Amino acid sequence: MRERKTGLPILSADAPQLPPSIFNDVIGPVMRGPSSSHCAAAVRIGRLARDLMGGEVENVLMEFHPDGSLATTHESQGSDMGLFGGLLGWDAADERLVDSAEAIARAGIGVTVRVTDFPAYHPNTYRLTLQGPGLEHRMVAVSTGGGIIRVDQIDGLPVTFAGDYHETLIFLGGDWAGEKGPFSDDKAFDTFSADLARTLEADEVLVHGSSSAAIIQVRARAFPSRENLDDALRDWPVSEVRFLAPVLPVQSKKGMEVPFIDASGLQRFAEGGNWEYWELAARYESDRGDIPQDDVLSRMVEIIRIMEGSVEEGLAGTEYDNRILPPQTGDYHNSLEAGSLLDLGMLNRIILYTSAIMEVKSSMGVVVAAPTAGSCGALPATVLGAGHDAGASEEAMAKAMLAAGLVGVFITAGSTFAAEVCGCQAECGAGSAMAAAALVTLKDGSTDQALSAASMALQNTLGMICDPVANRVEVPCLGRNVLAASNAVASANMALAGFDAVIPLDEVIQTMDDVGKAMPHELRCTALGGLSVTETSQRIERELEERT
Repeated sequence: MRERKTGLPILSADAPQLPPSIFNDVIGPVMRGPSSSHCAAAVRIGRLARDLMGGEVENVLMEFHPDGSLATTHESQGSDMGLFGGLLGWDAADERLVDSAEAIARAGIGVTVRVTDFPAYHPNTYRLTLQGPGLEHRMVAVSTGGGIIRVDQIDGLPVTFAGDYHETLIFLGGDWAGEKGPFSDDKAFDTFSADLARTLEADEVLVHGSSSAAIIQVRARAFPSRENLDDALRDWPVSEVRFLAPVLPVQSKKGMEVPFIDASGLQRFAEGGNWEYWELAARYESDRGDIPQDDVLSRMVEIIRIMEGSVEEGLAGTEYDNRILPPQTGDYHNSLEAGSLLDLGMLNRIILYTSAIMEVKSSMGVVVAAPTAGSCGALPATVLGAGHDAGASEEAMAKAMLAAGLVGVFITAGSTFAAEVCGCQAECGAGSAMAAAALVTLKDGSTDQALSAASMALQNTLGMICDPVANRVEVPCLGRNVLAASNAVASANMALAGFDAVIPLDEVIQTMDDVGKAMPHELRCTALGGLSVTETSQRIERELEERT
């Protein structure tokens, strides 16, 4: 057993929480790499850091807390790779990511990685110090699960954002407030912020200051013109202006409202209406992202096509040296075709597809994190496998995926998709619940049946730990994705047959959150417990290190 650590507190204080988006938080990102909370999130943090420096980065210091997850997994699970790619301006699906360490060196960017005991409140905390020509900035950011991130500090000031707005940061120096400054009382402050927001056509203007410096944060759905900025701030001691582009596909907006945020709210909203479950999901995402409902479905059809591509690539065979498992999907396919496997019907196709997608992920191919990269096999494979078995159209499978996405919204609103916070029940368990609701939707079941199936599936996975062998997201991840898919099939059929879930989905989600946070730190994706510390796991880890 490796050294026992106590772990970090899981939640920050008073962090603003917006309603989740299906395309931001649940179905996506489209990405490469073993882990969405490591790879895709790190890419997004890196891109924001690059924008903070105006694209001019010469040196970067990356610091991770010794009690966090990243201290032991940042290299093997792709945080370094993702951050380097983001600093180079790449996105999470860029085929060059696998070579990002060499690319950042060729770009002349010096990189230092340290494990440092600094004030941190989340197991996935990044503290970055960035240097460029005559310039230095510091950023603290967290990966909250499934590729979602939050920046919480810039240069020691609480400048909080999540990559869902066009963020303009205006740096002030010198006597920025002054004796005659506009912030002598709260009313004057509010007036200044409202006037500047109106002038710059922004949703919100925030001012974060210390005695010697301040940052004006302008949040908008587009960047203000430089002319308007210059006019509005001509009397201010502006030292620097930075434009940070959104890194999420769905932007937020002022006055954003959603029709419901949990399963019980959905049921109240749907009372007396003639809603199909997937339509409720489309309505939610339309309101959340200011997207026409037809466009919501069209976007999900595109996601289905990407998932189909991942299955096809996996069935064709994958090659990648730096992984634990050899290609095995072909063996399963051949055995299935030869009739030498147990007759599981549709489930055999789902297992085949799950294996195919997981092998593509492990070989740095493109997958859809749904809801995470570590659990990217179960939900897509279940929807595609059942859909193909039934001869369903792309649109029908997209509707099922929207149904799954809405369950995911309830999970991320009430808990998390981060195994670092709640173990694998928050990844494969969540994916299983989502897949169960999707299957009910494919079979034209009711909203109540979909929610019941999701509740049963999540109940069945409570307590599932996260203990990756050799620090890689392969074993036991493949088996747990297959388990999640199998559980979804059983739970969907039970719900369709009228079985009683007994505990409502919202209460199960709360229980998952409580159970996850009660798990020992070693069993939450730290590679410090469970299968991670077996003799075989440590031998495999040494062999992989020697190979590279």
